[in-house]
Amino acid sequence: MNSEMAYLLGMICGNGEIKRGVSETIFSIEIPHKKLATEEHHDIKLYVKASIADIKNITEPLVGAGMTFIQNKSATVLSFSKPNSDYLTREILQYIGMATSHNNVKLHEKIFNFTKDEKRQFLKGFADVTGYIRRSNYFFDRYMHRVYLEIPYNWELVVDISNLLKDLDVPVQSIDWAHPNMRDPKLKKYDEGKHNFWKKEHQIKIWASEFSPIGFGVLHKQQSLEMFAAELIQGLKTNGVTAENKTHLFYWEMKEINKNKLSHPSESDDFIPDQIRGKHFNSWKEIAKELGYGE
Repeated sequence: MNSEMAYLLGMICGNGEIKRGVSETIFSIEIPHKKLATEEHHDIKLYVKASIADIKNITEPLVGAGMTFIQNKSATVLSFSKPNSDYLTREILQYIGMATSHNNVKLHEKIFNFTKDEKRQFLKGFADVTGYIRRSNYFFDRYMHRVYLEIPYNWELVVDISNLLKDLDVPVQSIDWAHPNMRDPKLKKYDEGKHNFWKKEHQIKIWASEFSPIGFGVLHKQQSLEMFAAELIQGLKTNGVTAENKTHLFYWEMKEINKNKLSHPSESDDFIPDQIRGKHFNSWKEIAKELGYGE
């Protein structure tokens, strides 16, 4: 393993699609644009295009010069193909559990034995295709900025990413689970007839300053991270608080304040993993602990 391979694996696990043919496997990785402009009103497509050169510098030594990218209004798609018998193909498929997409990726236990630098590169690649940092991502105070990592459908991957962050001493601020107790706690949407409203992407939320040691490879995301991390640190300092004392806390180190949520008719929905299906939860932390993210 090396840092370049770790970065590529992170991108594939975050937003990859794998199409295995008779003789070749095609790997596609999508970098969503999400917004049409950065916080400074620059065109995100131009920033992603500029970042492609850096991404290709990292990945081309592994995949060769055959990597292509197609850019449309909403996303940039990187793709490359390799023979099924190729060492790189076999390695990637082993590390992702023979998955066909990020929705059914299962991280091999070897990833948890990566060096710290390799884990950091894996998470950087993952964040480049799943992560967002925007001014609207604050928590109560407008300077309390957060990075969001969005993961559709894949519950196990949420836990794996959270545990990799823990291995690097990066605490998760919260997880917005795609669970009815979290996404529709007062049954408002259910009572409106929107019974599947809660079936959205999971969101791992991390303080901007805590995510800084990992960072982004995509240019506009990294620039926003640096700006918002500085604002967070300064905002706390202005209020007489050292940032680390406020942000460097894992959930099991925090005072527990739970509000009882209403029972939801969808608590036994098949969308929910067997391990927690049919159970009621009052906090995201309870779900995290049940699924394996904890002390």
